[in-house]
Amino acid sequence: YPSEFLMQKITEDNQVPVHLHVSVSLQYVAGLKGRALVEFFHSSIAEVENEELRHLMWSSVLFYKTPNVEVMACVLLSTKAIYFLLDDSFIHADEHQSDFWNKENSDCENSSFHLSCCFVLKLNDLQSVNVGLFDQYFRITGHSADHIVTCLTRDSYNTHTFIQQLMAVLSLLARTPSPEPVDKDFYSEFGSKNTGKMENYELIHSSRVKFIYPNEEEIGDLAFLVAEKMDGLTNLPSLNILLYVLAFQVNHVEGSAQNTSSLQPKTLILTSSDLFLFDEDYISYPLPEFAKEPPKRDKYQLADGRRIRDLDRVLMGYQTYPQALTFVFDDVQNQDLMQNLTLDHFGE
Repeated sequence: YPSEFLMQKITEDNQVPVHLHVSVSLQYVAGLKGRALVEFFHSSIAEVENEELRHLMWSSVLFYKTPNVEVMACVLLSTKAIYFLLDDSFIHADEHQSDFWNKENSDCENSSFHLSCCFVLKLNDLQSVNVGLFDQYFRITGHSADHIVTCLTRDSYNTHTFIQQLMAVLSLLARTPSPEPVDKDFYSEFGSKNTGKMENYELIHSSRVKFIYPNEEEIGDLAFLVAEKMDGLTNLPSLNILLYVLAFQVNHVEGSAQNTSSLQPKTLILTSSDLFLFDEDYISYPLPEFAKEPPKRDKYQLADGRRIRDLDRVLMGYQTYPQALTFVFDDVQNQDLMQNLTLDHFGE
């Protein structure tokens, strides 16, 4: 251990997305190759001597306790746990994290020693994995609010690969089998209240971890929500969601020394008539079992919406992935007036 193929694969995967800034300590990790990377895992991260590193992935992550702070992380999957090696900036991002993160080592900040927080989720504590729409992200759920993490891969291939690797590793776990189902009596069979809502597709792994995938109703709910935002002027049956993608909105910061830009996470939804940007809650839904009240905000909040017919041109950058797109819309002063002109003025 490890095989040459695995070391080559991990080396290839060890690349920070070019559009995201990471701290010096994570840049050090991203510079490691092959055997050096495996040795770093065993000397600095692994908790058990005989665990094997199986997969590496760079992804933005969100924690249930801090749903507004998206942070870059190096995600390492071993045969014992999932490790999230976090960007240093996360520790200072929110003052309310003192109970969540241990700050004993803050005196190392000014030295040449680079320190990163590492969040560990043991595979034995894993209860379910919720895969987001079109495999753009997935949420890992443990036994408490501290153990819920969403990985915003923004890439169906990365999501699919990680889920495959996770299933393979979970198959190695020796867990006690589930108890035999008890025959239901008449009262328990008909006494349970049916909510009428179709459950999502569940795949229960042999390790008893649930893998939950969205069903068609989620797209239907999303289409209904989008139609509501369009003031009901669109015929709902004809409304098709053509594209759902997690992206970033680029906000140029003026007056700074360099021409910098901040990236705001957004959900882009394209229909046959409109282009929408939503602020989406990727971590709170579906509600975990221990949640006593609904989240403070809705799953989707409209940030911007424009009609395709007002689209003047699309500017495309020539850089490699990720591609930057600029949508230029006609500056119509009175949008409401235009929306209500539903007559065909060029007919008879």
